[in-house]
Amino acid sequence: MVGLVDAVKSGEIPDSEVVVIISDKPNAAGLESARERGINAIIIERKGKTREEHDAEIIAELKRRDVELVCLAGYLRLLSCGFIQAFPNRIVNIHPSLLPSFPGLDAQRQALEHGVKITGCTVHFVDEGLDSGKIIMQSAVEVREGDTVKSLSLRILEQEHKLYVEAVASLVSQNQKTKVLSEQL
Repeated sequence: MVGLVDAVKSGEIPDSEVVVIISDKPNAAGLESARERGINAIIIERKGKTREEHDAEIIAELKRRDVELVCLAGYLRLLSCGFIQAFPNRIVNIHPSLLPSFPGLDAQRQALEHGVKITGCTVHFVDEGLDSGKIIMQSAVEVREGDTVKSLSLRILEQEHKLYVEAVASLVSQNQKTKVLSEQL
């Protein structure tokens, strides 16, 4: 999230504005980072709500702010069909594998357990499935002898920060109408 905010502020992601950071976790580190950068950061807790109720609150907040592109960062919950339909082909996510391989949680562990020699990260559009949306960009990362989940995760994360910025910049440049960028943690 910080990488995207900084890339918008520097102009690396052109013609865009981060208008809000939304988290469902009151203690999310990204909230303070956003506020330090002058970005409105809000909490919409999901406790005691159905997925649809929680998503409806987020949708209302995003629409109130005329958000055109939703970028997920560390959001580990499937979105409801209503959320996807509210922002068709305008929700993007980053995943720590070369999709379609190793969707879902623990992608780095899955890669190590399968013994792959190359893994990486993928920026993709979000659809109703689990990490199944159309791929926008990918970046490969070599799996090294002796890698642990932690060491592999750190190298993938380094690539994720670069790739997410590159992918969002590309999307914005392809669609001159996309002027607003939002993050969801």
